[in-house]
Amino acid sequence: MSAPPAATGPAGEPPTPPDATRPAPPRAPHRPHQVVSPHGTREDPWYWLRDDEREDPAVLAHLRAENAWREHALGHLAGFEQRLYEEIVARIKQDDASVPVRHNGWWYYARYEAGREYPVYARKRATAADPASPATHAQLATPEQLMIDANQRAAGHDFYQVASMEVSPDNRLLAFTEDTVGRREYTLRFLDLETGVTLPDAIEDVESDLAWADDNRSLLYIEKDEQTLLGKRVRRHWLGAPPGDDALVYEQEDEAFYLGVERSKSDRHVYIVSQSTVSSEYLWAEAADPALRFQVALPRERDHEYQIEHLGDRFIIRTNWQATNFRIMEAPVATIGDRGTWRDVIPHRPDAFVSGFEVFDRFLAVSERSGALRKLRVRAWDGSVDRLIDADESAYTMALGASDETDTDLLRFIYSSMTTPGTTYDYDMRSGARTLLKREPVLGDFDPARYRTELLWAPARDGARIPVSVFWHRDTPRDGSAPLYQYGYGAYGASQDPTFRSTVLSLVDRGFVYAIAHVRGGQELGRPWYDAGRLAHKQHSFDDFVDVTRHLVRERWAAPDRVFAMGGSAGGLLIGAIANQAPRDYRALVAHVPFVDIVTTMLDESIPLTTNEYDEWGNPGASSADYACMLAYSPYDNVAAQAYPAMLVTTGLWDSQVQYWEPAKWVAKLREMKTDARPLVMRINLEADHGDKSDRFERYREIAEEYAFVLDQAGLAPPATA
Repeated sequence: MSAPPAATGPAGEPPTPPDATRPAPPRAPHRPHQVVSPHGTREDPWYWLRDDEREDPAVLAHLRAENAWREHALGHLAGFEQRLYEEIVARIKQDDASVPVRHNGWWYYARYEAGREYPVYARKRATAADPASPATHAQLATPEQLMIDANQRAAGHDFYQVASMEVSPDNRLLAFTEDTVGRREYTLRFLDLETGVTLPDAIEDVESDLAWADDNRSLLYIEKDEQTLLGKRVRRHWLGAPPGDDALVYEQEDEAFYLGVERSKSDRHVYIVSQSTVSSEYLWAEAADPALRFQVALPRERDHEYQIEHLGDRFIIRTNWQATNFRIMEAPVATIGDRGTWRDVIPHRPDAFVSGFEVFDRFLAVSERSGALRKLRVRAWDGSVDRLIDADESAYTMALGASDETDTDLLRFIYSSMTTPGTTYDYDMRSGARTLLKREPVLGDFDPARYRTELLWAPARDGARIPVSVFWHRDTPRDGSAPLYQYGYGAYGASQDPTFRSTVLSLVDRGFVYAIAHVRGGQELGRPWYDAGRLAHKQHSFDDFVDVTRHLVRERWAAPDRVFAMGGSAGGLLIGAIANQAPRDYRALVAHVPFVDIVTTMLDESIPLTTNEYDEWGNPGASSADYACMLAYSPYDNVAAQAYPAMLVTTGLWDSQVQYWEPAKWVAKLREMKTDARPLVMRINLEADHGDKSDRFERYREIAEEYAFVLDQAGLAPPATA
């Protein structure tokens, strides 16, 4: 990965000399520190910016100085940023509601009230007079029963989130988890739905997964490890009992695995799920068993991933056993542990990746990926039906919706494309008819006919073909003059579907082409596409992203000097890598909560997620090859004395996924090393976590800031006004 000569910057521009008249950005001083490993020792003079307690006055002062510098550096955009925020929010219907979902005799939904930031969670009792597919709760005749008004519970908190809700089998009690800090350290609480009274039981530092037993008095939850924040122990809580007396049901000994608990769709079973990057294991118990005696479905083994769901006298299994792209199988409940009794339902296909499924009494619904698109297949158990659901466009995505009951022929699914807002349908699996329930409203003068979307294929430098989703206004010329905003992720097998985002209209309406580069590391083209972008093959993700950029420029989708790129978290790693490896290809970069100090983090098992992710990135403490591979692309370690694009970096002080000090150290090193005077600004959100702010509308302020920064660098921001 050779660096370009320092004499040129992005798009071949000469470096900008520093301006002695402008205030200087903050500079973090050096403090000697060595990061020691079995395979090498590295000097890290900004290691001191790590403060696990978030209390060090010097660290907090530096972070506040970064925020102050950002406000100064982008101050000329304040008015434009506010107008962008108002433009984005004006597209949102304030008094909106989700489509009701039926479960155990009740319809559940969430609704927003005009002018309020958080949802209200409510339900109505189902009756025989209800439509089979109510589009809104207003079509239901019974009175509303309020469960949680998150606006009330958020009062007095800078951050608030209801992470999960589970209603007891008798419909009387609600267990829910909430976060008031933004660090995903949830508190478990209970609500009596008949009286509206919150019970005194409260259990802190838990995961969000919950599962009731059939006794309606006890619930399984996951206790976090105090240091790593990983789910460590499954406990059973009886209402009214002190949390300290909660029985230990299961303890996860292998820190490479995440823990989960859930009830089966049939409501007959309770599952304890262990999942790592490359293997999984299910334990199951009868939900009606007072002792909840768990047994292993199939013992974990390396490189075997499976998921089970109960239906009648059998388990339906998604598995990659002798099936790289997964397949669907079935086995009797009594012999689930004997793979000799497993039988194919949906056989393995090399050209289609099975990503998920839903079971019904008479049908099976399967989410599959082929041709880089997510599609839905329905198959009758008796073989009379086996078809893909028809799509309306050539580039789209379909997702399984909430379908909580099995005795129905209706499949809830969501259709979207980059030009079509998320649209909820109920699909009759027997007849093939679909019923439109809701299309996400986009207020203002939005007209899908004004926009175009297409799935392209870009050549990679090693001969692979990279899928690219593009979105543009029909009036944007294809003459190589348009600015380009390119997004990518490329990790964990997470596919980046071409769904509709109303915020992007603020760029596309101003002449931008918006593109998603489906680089290796996702699973858009199946499991091999993922495997080709992890561990020793991680460099493919970065090369693919740059190759997509160069293809779009070469094919005149974009101007070579007006290319912008964005990524977050593991996608922020991608942005950090291309900043070092291909800075001349980009005018400006946006890195949200970027994972940029990968070697130091993966050497430290006390940091949340480290031990779970050795099979994603490698183990630099145990393997010299992994150490060398990761060090070769680590954005922090490879910052060089060269010109960089303009950059906007964001992080959250309480982020438990990518700790704030990674981007803080990276920005400090960039400030010292880079040879240009282009903007380098960082936002440190002192309240939020790994995602956006919890408020419904306030989160869009940060998107408005991002777009104002990008549009300014593209020369499309209006002149600053007083």
